[in-house]
Formats: sequence, C-alpha cells, structure tokens
Amino acid sequence: MKSRILLWMMAGTLVFSFLLSGCKGKKTEKTESPGKESKQTEIREEDIEESEEIVMKVQIKDQVFTAELEKNPGAEAFAQMLQEEPVTIQMSDYAGFEKVGSLGRSLPTQNRQTTTQSGDIVLYNGNQIVIFYGSNSWSYTRLGKIRDLNGWKDALGKGDVEVTFSVE
Repeated sequence: MKSRILLWMMAGTLVFSFLLSGCKGKKTEKTESPGKESKQTEIREEDIEESEEIVMKVQIKDQVFTAELEKNPGAEAFAQMLQEEPVTIQMSDYAGFEKVGSLGRSLPTQNRQTTTQSGDIVLYNGNQIVIFYGSNSWSYTRLGKIRDLNGWKDALGKGDVEVTFSVE
C-alpha cells in the first residue's frame, strides 16, 4: 500500500514538473479578434524601433489635425494600414467625453490602465478606435495624441461624426 502511494506521488511530481517547465517559454501577447471579417496584422518590435516618426492626419469635416503616433505594435500596424489608404470611420459619441468607431479589423494590443486626456487616440478591444475630447480611465492601447487641440472639441461637436485618418 505504501509503495503504491509513493509511486503515485512520484508520478504526480513528474507530471507537475513537466507542467512547470512548459511555463518557462517565451510569452506572446494575443490580440482579440472581433469576427470572421477582421484581418490580423502582425508587427515585430524591431520594425517599430527602426521606423522613423510618422505623422498621422485626423480630418473632421473641413478641419485637419495632426497627431504623433505612439511607438508600439498597435500604432505601427495602424500606420501601415493608413499608408495603404486613408481610413474613414463613423464615430459615435459616448458618455460626453469620447467618440468611438469600428476599425473593421483587429490590431495588436498592448493594453495598459491609463487616464486619457483630450486629444488622445486609443485602441479599444483591438478593433475600436476611440478619440477623446474629455478624460476617462480604462485599459487601452495608446495609438497617438493630437498635437494642437485648438478647435478639437468644436470639430468633434455633439453626436456622431465621420473621421478620416491618414498619414503624411
């Protein structure tokens, strides 16, 4: 009986050791995929470090604002997407401090708990672009920041708005 218990304990220890050794592998971050029609974009960290600063344009009606992009995989993927062609998003007002719209595809995420400010551009759930004209605290992937907020809140107005993102 004792030898049988000892045998089971040794087998359990062996299995446990194998399980622990599997946890030491390289960690990779997953991005959320909203649906079948979404495309996944891969970005390597080396590509971000080697890239030069890209300026993003944010057009709301007849006003064009410029934004500095963050240096992270989500922002780099968004910039690559915009280099192919400008992206126009119907954005809905939410809670009186932000506009939210579907990107139609998923981008890499590096969500961090953050407090946003007016002019921040973030990625929510991997496939939603959010632009702020107020402040909020949540977990987002930062994409960029509007350089000059002069006229920003007025351009966004009340209610829904169409926003076109492009790069220079």
